[in-house]
Amino acid sequence: MEKKSPRIKTLLTPGEVARRSGVAVSALHFYESKGLIESTRNEGNQRRYRRDVLRYVAIIKIAQRIGIPLSTISDALGVLPEGHNLSPKAWKQLSSQWREELDSRIHTLVALRDQLDGCIGCGCLSHRDCPLRNPGDMLGEKGPGAHFPDDKE
Repeated sequence: MEKKSPRIKTLLTPGEVARRSGVAVSALHFYESKGLIESTRNEGNQRRYRRDVLRYVAIIKIAQRIGIPLSTISDALGVLPEGHNLSPKAWKQLSSQWREELDSRIHTLVALRDQLDGCIGCGCLSHRDCPLRNPGDMLGEKGPGAHFPDDKE
């Protein structure tokens, strides 16, 4: 008696995708509402996802883990052709788009860490002179009212 090999499903239910990707079904719906992933509907109007959605969800989770905003993830995924399986070359191109942003965040965090030791216990609480909160009184140059320092300044 011959064993039949299991048939590979081409479409997955939200529950199957959630189980295999480690995200909640509600997260899949959220990603779909943001245009990050797509589903189709079956005859009973139930969502079904192509198998390649597992890779897209993995990319989304990796990008979120390193702090990439969903809008940036969406822009990056938006240039891929529909149903495209990411090759190592395509992944390298995609991830290199985020490298500069990630390097900038690392630089900012290292600078904050290095300045933090001098701040703890100083007691100055000076909004004018604090090198972390208001370096060089840059907020004073913006005039009266509430202002917050921009990380890029």
